[in-house]
Amino acid sequence: MPSLFDTHTHMDAPQYDEDRHEMINRAIEAGVELFVNIGFNRETIPTTLALADQYKQIFAAIGWHPVDSIFMQEGDLEWIEELTKHPKVVAIGEIGLDYHWDTSPKDVQQRVFREQIRLAKKLGKPIVIHNRDAHEDIVRILKEEKADEVGGVMHCFSGSWETAKKCLDMNFYISFGGPITFKNARVPKEVLFNTPLDKILIETDSPYLTPHPFRGKRNESGYVSLVAQSAAEIKGLTVEEIGAITMENGKKCFGIE
Repeated sequence: MPSLFDTHTHMDAPQYDEDRHEMINRAIEAGVELFVNIGFNRETIPTTLALADQYKQIFAAIGWHPVDSIFMQEGDLEWIEELTKHPKVVAIGEIGLDYHWDTSPKDVQQRVFREQIRLAKKLGKPIVIHNRDAHEDIVRILKEEKADEVGGVMHCFSGSWETAKKCLDMNFYISFGGPITFKNARVPKEVLFNTPLDKILIETDSPYLTPHPFRGKRNESGYVSLVAQSAAEIKGLTVEEIGAITMENGKKCFGIE
């Protein structure tokens, strides 16, 4: 069984309220040895930290999601900074831009994004980037804020290879999830094929973006094994090799011993 690292999951989501412990155990039985759970707003940051306290395998990233940036209040950035003292907080995120959902004005999203990049640089922590329909502005802001000083993860990357190359040049890993298992997902498969092995990560983004053959149903962290299988096929490696490579990359990215 391959050793796997689900580098982006939301196991505190309400979709798991009925069977959270069983779902986590299924993932562990499927070979998932490490998880990074994402706390992305006022509600999910505390529940993420609670999961990290409960399970030795679970680490935390905390930040403010672009969709929720309109709700960020004075003092919230300082609150996040204080919580990064928790020994299992390994990154700031997920942060970034989301131009698909019209919930927060673009100028507010960009301001909150910049503030959190600066916080990550102050703390020396990597950042986890959420990018939806905002490729040019993401790359521009990362460059302007010199985010390469901390680097991080382009979470569930959906852009072109041209955009991926710019992110790789700025010290970012490219993370792949369920979409690489989809039959007609030409672009993410092309990006994965071209991304150097020492810069790839795998994830589920569960409970979202469920891989084939469970597409349309609730995702689970254990399904990262399906992502690993597709990644292995695309890269011409075994699942065990992909597991070992992405495990090492994830530990290096997040500073996990």
